[in-house]
Amino acid sequence: MTPAYAVAVAVVVLSWNGREDTLACLRSLAKVDAPGLITIVVDNGSTDGTSEAVRGAFPAVELVRTETNLGFAEGNNVGMRRALELGAAYVLVLNNDVEVDPAFVRALVEEAERRPDAGALCSKILYADPPDLIWFAGASFDPRSGYNGRQRGYRERDDGRFDELVETDRACGAAMLVPREVLEKIGLFDAELFFYSEDTDWSLRAHEAGYRHYVVPGSKLWHKVSVTSGGENSPTTLYYGLRNTIAVCERHAPLGRFATWRRRVVLLAAHVVQALLSSRKREGLAAVAQGWRDVRAGRFGQRRMSS
Repeated sequence: MTPAYAVAVAVVVLSWNGREDTLACLRSLAKVDAPGLITIVVDNGSTDGTSEAVRGAFPAVELVRTETNLGFAEGNNVGMRRALELGAAYVLVLNNDVEVDPAFVRALVEEAERRPDAGALCSKILYADPPDLIWFAGASFDPRSGYNGRQRGYRERDDGRFDELVETDRACGAAMLVPREVLEKIGLFDAELFFYSEDTDWSLRAHEAGYRHYVVPGSKLWHKVSVTSGGENSPTTLYYGLRNTIAVCERHAPLGRFATWRRRVVLLAAHVVQALLSSRKREGLAAVAQGWRDVRAGRFGQRRMSS
């Protein structure tokens, strides 16, 4: 018999100086059709009045405020711990820069109840602009290799080709539903990663424990991609992307000396290319160089701007 929980689903929305995006996200969540739903907003050390705005506009929302920016990983961990304290059967990690379809929670929960092997169930994520273009419909990831290619459906039209339930190697932390029992077994995100690849690391840990991850196309939302980090090829994204991807690959797929360096060089080259294609080439290349130095030195946590 399935145990009774105090809360069916707790949605964790993390915000760092994202007041307007967070309010828009909460307005869309207010239209969601899902009984037993609560929303937890974690104000991750914001200085833009996010807490006051949320408290004034959405008094029923559970608001947790941290004193400093703990990063995406630990900021979400704060919310997930609170969700478990409140007795949630499912925890749904959700970016604050998204707006959701009213049926997006119900579709995830219904699929989760059909699949006891599910570690995480993810929404199909579309760009906010244009709203019919896919950003995430699944992703392959093999830690033994370096560059793993783009996400399934990336920048393709949402024209019905991606309307089947599929497995995904890695869950997407922008919108992932996780059963309570899985979190209790696998644990939360790795706080040392701070920002980026924490969902990949978590996905691999869950796979190693025998769970599978799914993309549920009936669950849809629209994402203002990489707003917090400044864009998909911003210096922040490039720094954490290189540092953390190397660390996660080496953690989950240790190789011999030659193969390890080959994988590192492949990842380095991919990030250099991204930096050269960005609008801030010099800053991007500096961020890649710092990420390369830091991962080799074992420096994690928040990026040290003086490095």
